[in-house]
Amino acid sequence: MVGGMFRFIGRVLRALWRWLDAVRRTVFNLALLLLIGFALALFFQPDPKVPEGAVLVLRPSGSLVEQRLLEEPLALLRSGAGRGGQTVVHDLIEVVRAARDDQRIAALVLETDDLESAGLSKLAELRTAIADFKAAGKPVLARGEHFSQAQYYLASIADEVQLSPDGFVLLRGLARYSSYFRGALDALGIKVHVFRVGEYKSFSEPFTRSDMSDEDRASTRDLLDGLWNHFRTDVAAARKLAPAALDGYITGYRDALAATGGNAAASARNAGLIDAFSTPDEWRTQLVTRFGADESGKDFRQIDAGTYLAVARAARKSGPERIAVLVAQGAIADGEQPPGVVGGDTFARMIREAREDDAVKALVVRIDSPGGSAWASELIRRELELTRKAGKPVVASMSSVAASGGYWIAVGADEIWAAPTTVTGSIGIFAMFPDFSEPLKRLGITFDGVATAPLAGALDPRQPLDPVAAEAMQLGIEHGYRRFLETVAGARNMSVDEVDLVARGRVWTGEAAEGLGLVDHVGGLEAAVVAAAQRAGIERYTLVWPAVGLSPGQLLMQRLLSVTGLEGIAHARADSPLAHLLGRLQADANDLMRWNDPQHLYVHCLCEAP
Repeated sequence: MVGGMFRFIGRVLRALWRWLDAVRRTVFNLALLLLIGFALALFFQPDPKVPEGAVLVLRPSGSLVEQRLLEEPLALLRSGAGRGGQTVVHDLIEVVRAARDDQRIAALVLETDDLESAGLSKLAELRTAIADFKAAGKPVLARGEHFSQAQYYLASIADEVQLSPDGFVLLRGLARYSSYFRGALDALGIKVHVFRVGEYKSFSEPFTRSDMSDEDRASTRDLLDGLWNHFRTDVAAARKLAPAALDGYITGYRDALAATGGNAAASARNAGLIDAFSTPDEWRTQLVTRFGADESGKDFRQIDAGTYLAVARAARKSGPERIAVLVAQGAIADGEQPPGVVGGDTFARMIREAREDDAVKALVVRIDSPGGSAWASELIRRELELTRKAGKPVVASMSSVAASGGYWIAVGADEIWAAPTTVTGSIGIFAMFPDFSEPLKRLGITFDGVATAPLAGALDPRQPLDPVAAEAMQLGIEHGYRRFLETVAGARNMSVDEVDLVARGRVWTGEAAEGLGLVDHVGGLEAAVVAAAQRAGIERYTLVWPAVGLSPGQLLMQRLLSVTGLEGIAHARADSPLAHLLGRLQADANDLMRWNDPQHLYVHCLCEAP
């Protein structure tokens, strides 16, 4: 009886297992077929065609970046991923440059509603390309439901700017505010010991002060004034306004609204910031009337930037020799790091691979980093120096920010290019050590033990910092600062004292840095690439962009998402102030978790490019 029951249960379990196994194999086979279908789509896509008289449409979305990061596959399944996607700025610049000389392209349309964030220097480089497009006699039109400051800076280069009748143009100026934790740390009994050189090296101040220091305030004021001057000058020139008139709109925004009964769109038109109002359907009708309808007859004749990029690259005549562009984007950390973080070992290996590749004749390092680990920064700089000694030119090109460790990397190049609005400098160094002994004591947790030497347990955050250890750390910081000064002085043909005068942690715009001798030229990536080619003595070349830390599987996934249009699904908009605040706190926490310098010495800048 019992045996029969067990046999019955066994049969049921075996049947259930066969059913589950069949389901598993079915799901696997379906996934495999789907993957094969995607792969076939990669290789058998019809060649895109450019209609005669087409309008090139730029719709940048999310963040404007130097190099796109691949979302984790599971992010596709999460709701509210908190990021609005990424657009590579140089892809847009490339399509605009190609379209300028393409007789099939009649005009360019900018639609900026999905652009969420962008550094001023990146926008300025794109504006320069669009200005060259206009100079070829082709019109540029822009429209937005509303315009944030970054969106309007880009749109203002257009010949005509249109706005929704219910929209607004919100120009607020530039600001930098930091959260200061001294009061909270004191209340918790936590002490943060800071060791630094440079009165302008403000990264550690939020942990030791309750407000901004006079030095940081003065330095930040000068930096923001320099950046804002470029913004207002560029916008005023494009809109044929006096800079004072633009200032009046910004500082007198309340009065401008009062004059129109609160109609923000009318206020923007009265100030000369826009040319006309239009709803989406009216905008589309205008474009159809002006440039003709597409094959469906329902929309204007157009081609999007992604499709046109594929066309332009297929038609581009490339030389057999290569110039490698390595993108150093994000904070600098020691060891192997994923994309979005400049890993010392990861990036050094990429430099070596480019140096040992006979087809690569020159190297351009595109830096968009506020710094980080001093150890990793020096490791990368040394590899660039070895590349130069091997006979391959190295040119550094600074993006929105190349400060502190980012600048340390740059001095490994033969020459340095910066945008006028690049945030750079911040030549200084610091270390921080937390002391949790007091809050642990309040909880009744004590600390005791033995050591074979005075410093054996000195750097344990459970006990007060030993004065001898504190003195040793300060000596190490001062040595690190001298090392930084000597490295810059040797690379820039300056004396250590001359470097010290413009160092001490102070940040500068790229334009100011050129006058101080910290950079060689003001210009964008395109100019830096030309300089590298000239140094290498080559005229025809292919640009290659080695991907940082992407495995073959990740590269395939990136291509699949791009082809199938799934790339943007994981990127939910995060427009609320709370979402932005939480996202910023999470990003800051992630950066702190990556602090892994072997000597605990950091060359990091508390500076963010607006």
